[in-house]
Amino acid sequence: MIDFYTWPTPNCRKVSILLEELAVPYEVHPIDINNGAQNTPEFLAINPNNKVPAIVDRDTGLALFESGAILLYLAEKHGKFLPTDPQAKAEVTQWLMWQMAGLGPMAGQTHHFVKNNPGKAPYAEDRFKTEVARLYTVLDQQLAEQDYICGDYSIADMASWPWVSRYEWHRIDLADYPNVRAWYQRILGREAVQKGYHVPVFTTEIPAG
Repeated sequence: MIDFYTWPTPNCRKVSILLEELAVPYEVHPIDINNGAQNTPEFLAINPNNKVPAIVDRDTGLALFESGAILLYLAEKHGKFLPTDPQAKAEVTQWLMWQMAGLGPMAGQTHHFVKNNPGKAPYAEDRFKTEVARLYTVLDQQLAEQDYICGDYSIADMASWPWVSRYEWHRIDLADYPNVRAWYQRILGREAVQKGYHVPVFTTEIPAG
């Protein structure tokens, strides 16, 4: 059993999608980051970095934070969505790190400056919009000849998809990235993705793309 500490954010949705894909039992603990629940002593005992998501594996007692680390742990533990071949595993890990270091942070800054605070920092808006567009181009090229980022559906896809699901916040037209659009819709059709997206509570429709 996994205790899952979460809120409706892209980083949390990565984990809930994987949990649904793995069909492992988990208990949801909503952490309302808008009201400071991430700063309570109880949550800080699990994640001293006071961010969601976090998990506790009741089988081992392991408390773990950082969405990428959680994806790697769960995929390895259950033997799914992460190859065992060293070269293939390295490729999936590479694209997971691409999301963690690039797509996620740059998209998050675009949310802050472009969507939530338009007009306050034109230089920052232009910088992050340009970088996010570049990252969409990189992803589109990677998907030019395969259905998923690393060929087979993996945690690399689960990590990137929830960020791309907010493409409207990035001022991105998916028609400009046809391979990303096809990939996005392909993953959108998965039942586990639909379920995982709406954990812990229904908050918004998933854009159809």
